[in-house]
Amino acid sequence: MTQPIEQIVRRKLSDEVFDRLERMITSGELKPGDEMPSERVLMERFGVGRPAIREAMQSLAGMGLVNISHGERAKVLKLTAKSIFQQVDLTAKIMLSQSADSLENLKSARIFFERGMAREAAQRATEADIAELKRIIERQRESLGNAEDFISADMQFHTRIAQISGNPIFAAVSEAMLAWLREYHTEMLIWTGKEKFTLVEHEEIVERLAAHDADGAESAVLKHLERSRALYTK
Repeated sequence: MTQPIEQIVRRKLSDEVFDRLERMITSGELKPGDEMPSERVLMERFGVGRPAIREAMQSLAGMGLVNISHGERAKVLKLTAKSIFQQVDLTAKIMLSQSADSLENLKSARIFFERGMAREAAQRATEADIAELKRIIERQRESLGNAEDFISADMQFHTRIAQISGNPIFAAVSEAMLAWLREYHTEMLIWTGKEKFTLVEHEEIVERLAAHDADGAESAVLKHLERSRALYTK
């Protein structure tokens, strides 16, 4: 039986350079905060021209592995959960804009996630955490009539609950989902009086967190998000 022909694909030089630069970072040869070697040093080390180096460096920057500033050496960035989500921010927004199903799936995922965060926060919340959540609600109340500031405070409230877990991945997930949903938050929140429902519901959530009532906190979050999910529309 004749074996199928497996063609060897010639890779671009910049792809090879990218792989080597990536290994320098993942191996620990270059650490967060370190400057990348100069273009001239890399050209000599890898035996390639300046275009291949620059293209590979741009790919690293696109992945959030390095920061390129005009007139300065590129620097290795410290990866965090937040920075990783920021790398897919535009892609996520495009996906959501192209599909109503994707938006509904995101809203459902957010409810599932925040129910768990409410239970976690109810068990872990300190007096300082509760005081900060109350201050956020007051800032939100002071923003009545200002859609941009009101929604910013709303996002801060929910992200703060996720931060109580002490897990930076939870906080990053919360912040990312809220940022993606913000693109579809209609003005009906402000101009139909529904913002007052939001304030009351936020206060109910904080009361349950302060009482360390996990079931009550989850129930309050579920009630709040099921009502408000209709505000996010395409």
